[in-house]
Amino acid sequence: MKTLRKTLILALLISQLPFMLLAQEEKNQAFYIHEDQVKPSMIQEYEMVSKDFMEACKEHNIQDLKWQVASTNTGRYFTISPIENMAELDKNVMAPLAEKMGEEAFMNMFKRFNECYEKHGDYIIYLNKELTYMPDSISTTTEGQNYRKWHFLNVTPSNIQNLKGKLKELKALYTKKGSKEFYRIYHSGFGTMGDYYLAVVSAIDAEDYAKKSKENEMLLGEEGKKIFQELFGYVQEYKTESGGMHPELAYAPKQ
Repeated sequence: MKTLRKTLILALLISQLPFMLLAQEEKNQAFYIHEDQVKPSMIQEYEMVSKDFMEACKEHNIQDLKWQVASTNTGRYFTISPIENMAELDKNVMAPLAEKMGEEAFMNMFKRFNECYEKHGDYIIYLNKELTYMPDSISTTTEGQNYRKWHFLNVTPSNIQNLKGKLKELKALYTKKGSKEFYRIYHSGFGTMGDYYLAVVSAIDAEDYAKKSKENEMLLGEEGKKIFQELFGYVQEYKTESGGMHPELAYAPKQ
């Protein structure tokens, strides 16, 4: 059994190697994601208990926690926390909150969470700075633009580098044309099923996103069409989701 376990762990690490090397070489920012797939009837309750959780952390000024919250229109809620390295996952960051709230109150809050969904999980993604197009400065928070469009580019391991090359070409074209449609590129990490790149676009609302997208399409012209066509030649599956950020549910400790 020990041999089998070692073999499985080795196979997992080898499968993640292309993206792990990207993370190390480019020193990309890692994010720990907790995803809750919230039942439609429980969205209001989920946001209420999320706010209570944030207020409890704020009241007790919990130092080892920091997060943003995003959700899609399909009920997927993401708690997004920056981390420096995998070693941070060994910390029991909830222990100080449980101690200060009291074990019973702490457990009751998470019972309320658990009633809101049937599926949830954790994984890591990396903000790929080399492929991101934000000419002034790279930031995951875009003030006044809480609408989000997520573009998932699922890719087979054999095509990771090919797709990365086309994303580099795309960024170069956006830069040359001076595009006003900015985007961040993330890539999958430990705990995700399959490999993907994720392009995230911020806007004021859906109408603003559609306007920017149309203007950008015209700006890029035939060059843009050609690169996108070649890019999608390396994509195994493409899907999009819409949603937004919830700054009222975000938390950062006082220093």
